[in-house]
Amino acid sequence: MRNETVETMIGAVVIAVAVLFLFFAYRTAGALNSGGYELMAKVSRVDGIAVGTDVKLSGIKVGTVSALTLDPSYVVTVHMNIRSDVKIPDDSSLVVTQAGLLGSSYLSISPGGSDKMLAAGGVIRNTQGALDLMGLISRFAGASAGSTAGETSAPKP
Repeated sequence: MRNETVETMIGAVVIAVAVLFLFFAYRTAGALNSGGYELMAKVSRVDGIAVGTDVKLSGIKVGTVSALTLDPSYVVTVHMNIRSDVKIPDDSSLVVTQAGLLGSSYLSISPGGSDKMLAAGGVIRNTQGALDLMGLISRFAGASAGSTAGETSAPKP
């Protein structure tokens, strides 16, 4: 009888820990984030950005990407859910950036100096899309290899 009670107690502890873990994961993923307001921005390239990607202001997470839509002109409209306690000036700019060379991409908002704040449904007009780092690196490597090859094949005077 005592053995069954111990097994039942251990099972209850395991279930309680699993429920706490699921609650923490659910909350961390932003699924309980019902507060906030939506902003939009039109960006030419959003490499590495997906639904759930962080939106940061001065390095602090202030929201997440809630949707990405492609316009007929092949420009991406980024829908962001911003915390309700954070107000964004209407002359702010948005940049798709990376955390280091191999880090994940995120959206960085640089606040402007305007006294007018963006309302819910507002659009950030000043945007810069993602840079193609691998393309830049391959162009640099190709350019330096080409100049080296050109120097060695030239006849010497």
